Formats: sequence, C-alpha cells, structure tokens
Amino acid sequence: MSDEFELVRGSGNVFRDFDMPNPELEHLRATLAAQIIKTLDRRKLSVREAGTLTGINYTEFSRIRRVKLDGFTVDRLWKMLDLLGQTVDVKVKVHSAKPPRAAHAHA
Repeated sequence: MSDEFELVRGSGNVFRDFDMPNPELEHLRATLAAQIIKTLDRRKLSVREAGTLTGINYTEFSRIRRVKLDGFTVDRLWKMLDLLGQTVDVKVKVHSAKPPRAAHAHA
C-alpha cells in the first residue's frame, strides 16, 4: 500500500467534484441551508423558537440543522431566510457551454 497522496484541486462545488446530478442546484440549496443555520446560531435561536418566529413547523428547521435537505426547494429555503429577516442577493453570471463555431463563407 502506498503512503503517497495525490492532491486534487476542487472546483469549489463538491457536488460537481463528485459528479452528482444537478450540482449547481445542490450547491445553491446547501449554501442557503448553511445561511439558515448561521442565522439561527448568530441569533441563538432554537429550532422551536425559529418555528414560532416564522410560522414554519420547527421540524423543518431541525431537518436543516441535521443537513437533511431532501424535499427542500430553493424557493422554500429562500422563504425561510426571508422570514428570519435575511435578504438574499443573487449574482448571475452566464457563460457559454461551448465557444461559438466560426462561420464558414461559401463561394
């Protein structure tokens, strides 16, 4: 067995690095969930207190704390942040998947 390791630089999106389906969407959901957890921690809110404050069943906050994100949509996570008094800013960059092909002139 070799003691040598190969260092591989990640893309910044673990879902893409592990070739998971919909990596950008999963990365966004994970980022929003992490922000919800950060907000609860910063405000020292229990999941029950967050539920009372937002009107959302506390079990949803509990699932997020345990990183059980199945069934949570981006808009649902966004709404939870909104109800916690957070503003979400979106920055969109659009890139072509492939460079455009050069046009060939025919005589």
